[in-house]
Amino acid sequence: MDSITILERLIAFPTVSRDSNLDLIGYATGLLETNGIACQIIHSADGHKANLFATIGPDDKQGIMLSGHTDVVPVDGQNWTLPPFVMTERDGKLYGRGAADMKGFVACALAACLKASQMALRTPLHLALSYDEEVGCLGVRDLIEMLSAAPQRPLLCIVGEPTDMQVATGHKGKLAARAICRGREGHSALAPLALNAIHLGCDFVQALRDEQDRLASDGPRDGDYDIPYTTVHVGKINAGVALNIVPNLCQVDFEIRNVATDDAASILDRLRDAAARIAADAASIAPEAAIEIEITNTYPGLDTPAASEAVAFVKSLTGANSTMKVAFGTEGGLFSRDLGTPAVVCGPGSMAQGHKPDEYVGVEQMRRCDEMLDRLLSRLAEGQP
Repeated sequence: MDSITILERLIAFPTVSRDSNLDLIGYATGLLETNGIACQIIHSADGHKANLFATIGPDDKQGIMLSGHTDVVPVDGQNWTLPPFVMTERDGKLYGRGAADMKGFVACALAACLKASQMALRTPLHLALSYDEEVGCLGVRDLIEMLSAAPQRPLLCIVGEPTDMQVATGHKGKLAARAICRGREGHSALAPLALNAIHLGCDFVQALRDEQDRLASDGPRDGDYDIPYTTVHVGKINAGVALNIVPNLCQVDFEIRNVATDDAASILDRLRDAAARIAADAASIAPEAAIEIEITNTYPGLDTPAASEAVAFVKSLTGANSTMKVAFGTEGGLFSRDLGTPAVVCGPGSMAQGHKPDEYVGVEQMRRCDEMLDRLLSRLAEGQP
C-alpha cells in the first residue's frame, strides 16, 4: 500500500488532541500486524488514547526510529473551503487537517514499514506513533519511559515534522506557566478601596515585556533561527465576572521559548522576583495581594550537533548539503534528553501550512519522503549504520 493511500485513511480520522486517537491507532495496528509486524500499544492513564511502537528486523540491535504524532489541532473557527477530514487531491497538493502536521510523514513511515516487512533487515527499523503532541508533547513521555527500560534503545530518531524535507538539527525549548494574580474584590463605585487583580496582571505583563526587551538586546543568540533569541509570550488572560465588580483574581498564561544557550529556569526566577515586587507594592492597599507562578508544561529544546554522525547519516539519505533549525517544538528534544538518542527533524510539507485552513502537503514532498525512507531501508538491509 502506498503512502498517499494511507494518508487518505489517516486524514479521515478526526484525531484532534481533545479527542481519542484509538481508531487511528487501531487502523495502523491492523495494517502492521497483517504484514507480520508486532505492535506494542501504550495507553494513556484513562485508556482513551494510545502510543504505538513497532520494530521490524532483529530485536537484539540498536536501530533507526521513525517518530510521528497522530493528533492534530482543531478546525473550529477556521474558514475551510474543503472538507478538513476528507483528503482532497488538487493541483499536486493533498488537502486535509494534519496533511502537513504530520500525517503525511506518518503515512510515509507506515508505507516504509510495510516494505521493510518484506525485506531481511540487518539493522532494525522502529516506528513510534504518539498522542497529545500538539498540547505539549504529553503522550510520548509514556512511550519514552517504556523505551528507557528496553534492552536496546534506538541509535537515531528521525522526527518527521514538516521541514520541506530539509534536515533540521534543533529547535527551542518551551516552558509554559500561569501567573495567578490575587487582589481584593469590591464595588466598582469604590474601586480605589479594593485591589484590581487585572491591574496586577497588567503590571506582570509589563514585567514580561521588559524581560523580552532584555532578552532581545542582551540575551544569548543563535543565528540559525529566524528569531535568534529567547522569546516570552502572553497567550491568554482570564479575569473578571461583571463590570461593576472589582475582580479579585486574574490568570495570565505565558510561555518562554529558549535557545539552547539560555536557561528558562533563570528567566522564570527573574519573573518570580518581578512578581514579588509588584505584589509587595500592592500590599499597601490589600495585604493579601499576591502573584503566584506555576509551571503548566515544559519540554526541552533540541540541539543535535550539525557535525555529528547522526546528522551526516540523515543528510546522506536526503542528499542535503546543509542543515537548519525550526521555530516550532518537537518530541525530538525528549528523545535526545531522556533516552540519549540523537534526533534529527526531517519530513514532508511545510509548517507554514500547519494549523491553518486548507492545510496541505505536496505530492512531490510525499514522493521525496518515500525516496528518503527507501534509501534508509536499503542501508538497514546492508547492516548500516
